[in-house]
Amino acid sequence: MSDSTSTEWISDFLAADPPRSKSLVMTIFGDAIVPHGGVVWLGSLIELLAPFGVNDRLLRTSVFRLAQEGWLGAQRDGRRSAYAIMPAARRRFARAYRRIYAPLAAHWDGSWTIIIGSGGNIAAAERGALRKELLWEGYSVIAPGIFGHPGADAEVLEEILSRNGVQGKLYVCRATELPGVPLRPLRDMVAEGWDLSAVTRGYEQFSAQFQPLLALLRAAPVAPEQAFVIRLLLIHAYRRVQLHDPQLPLELLPAQWPGSAAYELARALYRLVYTGAEGHLMATLRREDERAAPAEEAFYQRFGGLR
Repeated sequence: MSDSTSTEWISDFLAADPPRSKSLVMTIFGDAIVPHGGVVWLGSLIELLAPFGVNDRLLRTSVFRLAQEGWLGAQRDGRRSAYAIMPAARRRFARAYRRIYAPLAAHWDGSWTIIIGSGGNIAAAERGALRKELLWEGYSVIAPGIFGHPGADAEVLEEILSRNGVQGKLYVCRATELPGVPLRPLRDMVAEGWDLSAVTRGYEQFSAQFQPLLALLRAAPVAPEQAFVIRLLLIHAYRRVQLHDPQLPLELLPAQWPGSAAYELARALYRLVYTGAEGHLMATLRREDERAAPAEEAFYQRFGGLR
């Protein structure tokens, strides 16, 4: 893959679907900065995002808004500024990116996790915040005030309830089919609870955009900066689709689920560019901080193992 070809691919992608600067900052923190300690000098961030058309003004506005929303915290050293992931936000980053890089291996045990609101025990603000988080985590509204998921993570649910201050205010139980009683199969609730058409289209579009790149990268490597740009565009595009996926167990997904092919494509591309991308990232970080930490070991466990 020649430099001109990779440059052309990046230019075409950015022209067709330019990422919003604030969302791109979230991607770069989750994919690249968190594995290196979660702190970055503003000058390094400006340099890293320049190839994406994010100028100084846009970047400063984005990090200011993310700081206001509690995602980032600012640090100063004389005239220089650095930004770090806030401790509470780090847990949410970890949860989101664990979903992105984890292999698709969730199997169904035949049960559903059911969450039931208990009348007036929850204030309106708490109810609204909880609903938003449960829907983001992939739960479906089975009936008014009742949420369900066939592959819920108990640890993640505990963290959501705790952070929203609603522990002890809800009924949380596990439902299974009652043997010997005529009933509709619990798997039928999937079709009633989720419309997967938008997620399906998203995965198909992602694969169509990035599949041509795979052969090009296999033919010849790219320069470190281009590898970093491709890696960030890859995760930014994959994240936008994957975080709308309700993460249903494999047995409950449609046949030929496009999310599986999209994951395999993302993994193959990431493995091809991560080494060069890390080289560019470390060189950029160490121009402002010679003690910038290398990637933590957990980074190399992404997509089932990079090494």
